Amino acid sequence: MYFPPLFISTQARELHLWKLEEEQRLEEARLAEEAALAVAEKEKAKCKVALEAAEAARRLAQLEAQKRVSAEMKALKDAEERKKATSALMPKDIRYRRYPIEAIEEATDYFSASRKIGEGGYGPVYMCELDHTPVAVKVLRPDAAQGEAQFHQEVEVLSCIRHPNMVLLLGACPEYGCLVYEYMANGSLEDRLFRRGNTPVLPWQLRFRIAAEIGTGLLFLHQTKPEPLVHRDLKPGNILLDRNYVSKISDVGLARLVPSSVADSVTQYRMTSTAGTFCYIDPEYQQTGMLGIKSDIYSLGVLLLQIITAKPPMGLTHHVERSIERGTFEEMLDPSVPDWPVEEALKFAKLALQCAEMRRKDRPDLGKVVLPELNRLRVLAEDSMNAGFMMSSSEPNSPRQTQASSPQVS
Repeated sequence: MYFPPLFISTQARELHLWKLEEEQRLEEARLAEEAALAVAEKEKAKCKVALEAAEAARRLAQLEAQKRVSAEMKALKDAEERKKATSALMPKDIRYRRYPIEAIEEATDYFSASRKIGEGGYGPVYMCELDHTPVAVKVLRPDAAQGEAQFHQEVEVLSCIRHPNMVLLLGACPEYGCLVYEYMANGSLEDRLFRRGNTPVLPWQLRFRIAAEIGTGLLFLHQTKPEPLVHRDLKPGNILLDRNYVSKISDVGLARLVPSSVADSVTQYRMTSTAGTFCYIDPEYQQTGMLGIKSDIYSLGVLLLQIITAKPPMGLTHHVERSIERGTFEEMLDPSVPDWPVEEALKFAKLALQCAEMRRKDRPDLGKVVLPELNRLRVLAEDSMNAGFMMSSSEPNSPRQTQASSPQVS
């Protein structure tokens, strides 16, 4: 068959174009395959990295768990060794004066109601004289919950420590559950703040001084050796005032020695059950049972607010915060005190609110932050008292005060 040259040329050109298109399609297919392989390799590499990261995380978690277990075991071992060391250092029989029950019965007129000056969950308190010295006798009530344990705890703690802002244990009659303390003539801070029995108003200068004394006594407890001591029940009812209105912390029956590591904000000490008084208990301690020295700081914050407001503890932190926000803080101050230094009282309140923060880690350090500020306010109060003393003594025919350090309660 004969094909014209033009036909052959056209067929050849079409064949060449088809070949070029096929080569292009093959090249595109090859490139697509290479791209797919590259993506697959990349995903494979990612998967490998992810698997390696997961394995590394697993190994790290195992290592941290092992470290944690080792640390806990070491802490338990150290605590046991410290306990043995403490037991070895302390005498088997706690050293305190033992009063015969006959002497206590005679002094209290056989626990006469006329001698009774108070009552707590532990039992009644009587005022009497022993060895020609005014004393307070606290008697364990037979049905008091955990009373016996608190009795022995109080004897153990107070027989080993001495501080001007801690109530002094003079002795005990353990067979009959009697504790003999120095007599605190002006009763509890709670009674004085709420003026029970129509007692005189505490001036602001005295309140600032009392706050600093409470902080000083609490810091002493937190710095006891070999272990810090957490009070667990700090409140106005457990702050007693002597004849010169010097404040002293009492009722350490709930106090607990805790490992020294609780001084930091990370490690705490777990208690099997919480103790203390509602409205004063550290919220974290109440929820978790984890006890630390900053558990007392929360209680201190509520107590400080009561010192300047003379109001019940329920919701007090909230009310004070709102008054500061609204600019009505002055209305929160105890109205029975006519001459509050409002700016300084505001600083006092803000410090108290910091102490009463819900989260333990947000509360300030007692020794580094709280006590220095309380001492500054105490100096301010003393300067005010001294200025008042100088003014009164310079007036004609005015009798000189005998104790400038003790402001007159009105």
